[in-house]
Amino acid sequence: MRPIDDSPIVRDGNACILAMDHGLEHGPVDFEEVPEKLDPATVFETATHDAVTCIAVQKGIAEGYYPSYEDDVNLLVKLNGTSNLWMGEPDSSLNCSVEYAAEIGADAVGFTLYGGSNNEVEMAEEFREIHEAAREYDLPVVMWSYPRGQGLKNDTKPGTISYATRLALELGADIAKVKYPGSADAMEHAVQCAGDMKVVMSGGSKTDDLDFLSTVEAVIAAGGNGLAVGRNVWQRENPERLLDALEKVIYEGETADAALEA
Repeated sequence: MRPIDDSPIVRDGNACILAMDHGLEHGPVDFEEVPEKLDPATVFETATHDAVTCIAVQKGIAEGYYPSYEDDVNLLVKLNGTSNLWMGEPDSSLNCSVEYAAEIGADAVGFTLYGGSNNEVEMAEEFREIHEAAREYDLPVVMWSYPRGQGLKNDTKPGTISYATRLALELGADIAKVKYPGSADAMEHAVQCAGDMKVVMSGGSKTDDLDFLSTVEAVIAAGGNGLAVGRNVWQRENPERLLDALEKVIYEGETADAALEA
């Protein structure tokens, strides 16, 4: 397995993953304010920005759109995912194999694990299989580490996020995607719990430019390695402006204020 820093999904030790798996996970609601983004090609165009290290999509989107962008975009295929129509205990169906992801050109694979769910054991066993298969194909594995379930009252509590990063490390992920735990100190502890594994922040719902960039700045200052972001980029009228600023914060260590001014 090559070092993660040598992977195309990492730039100068950090990453900015543009996520576009929302059509499956959330449904059409995420596109109501930006109906033009229902066309995945518009988001692939955004992913050609230098700040973006890869685009994360489900198998069907990868099959249909990646061939037109393979020279300009790195591909992360999300192997599991469940619709918002599902009303049971948190779970995520396995929709693509590592082998097929490699066949369609993936540079990395992603997998959601809901620690704390009644389905955690089965999901961890599925992760073991895809992790070991990914090693055979020399593909990095990004874990969407989202503690969630009927026994979990607060999925962004500092201790919960630290457990999320540790869980990803223990199971072998190369990068853990976690929610922001609310403060730089809490994020720093979550990063410490991750050992030498990389940690990126989940972008979440769209917020104000400065508020969002300030949180990313805090993640980087805490030792984090960037973010995996969807709505906070492609729901904007001018996503390139925000990506210009993200590039400065993530890879150049600029403050949020300075990055926006530039």
